[in-house]
Amino acid sequence: MAGQLRPDPRPGLRLLAAGDTAILVELGEGDAGAADVLGLHAALARTRPRAVLDLVPAERTLLVRFDRRSIAAADVARWISETSPHTGSGTAVDEVVLDVRYDGADLDDVGRLTGLGSDGVVEAHTGRPWTVAFTGFAPGFGYLVNGDPRLRVPRRDSPRVRVPAGSVALAAGYSGVYPRPSPGGWQLIGATDAVLWDVTADPPALLRPGVRVRFRSVG
Repeated sequence: MAGQLRPDPRPGLRLLAAGDTAILVELGEGDAGAADVLGLHAALARTRPRAVLDLVPAERTLLVRFDRRSIAAADVARWISETSPHTGSGTAVDEVVLDVRYDGADLDDVGRLTGLGSDGVVEAHTGRPWTVAFTGFAPGFGYLVNGDPRLRVPRRDSPRVRVPAGSVALAAGYSGVYPRPSPGGWQLIGATDAVLWDVTADPPALLRPGVRVRFRSVG
């Protein structure tokens, strides 16, 4: 059960004990919170002590797991609170290019919702890189942020029972790619043949937090 770990001087950041082997970091609200998580995750990943076992980002939280036999919770908390999201900027970022056929069932609807038209949606979706903020929902599913803000559209009123693997979608300011057939309520704008999850690969997920993603339109 999580409980307040220590006061923190940085506004918009709270540290909670999550059991005796993890600390849950709560950040700001809305898009600013998601951006803060992305920046803090990148900075912590670059400076992570050996005794910190895992960093698990979510929309507005970051779970830090550690080996309590090797490091004290207070020391982990101090490391988190003293790490600036901008620490070590300039470090190379992994980038993935995904070839997409923009023929999704909801492409025309997204064009109407955004006022861009279907061609404008494709141009906006491919026009700037996205970044994987966190993963979830299904193995290999990444929540991508920092795309064109004009592509913010709601989820569908009626979710689909089955969305094909490789479907490229939009919802609530995020873009994502379904790694396997599953139910889903996001707006489908295209499809890719890329393998998003492969248990024989290292790492098995193609899209991981911090990875930059460029979408490329193919015929």
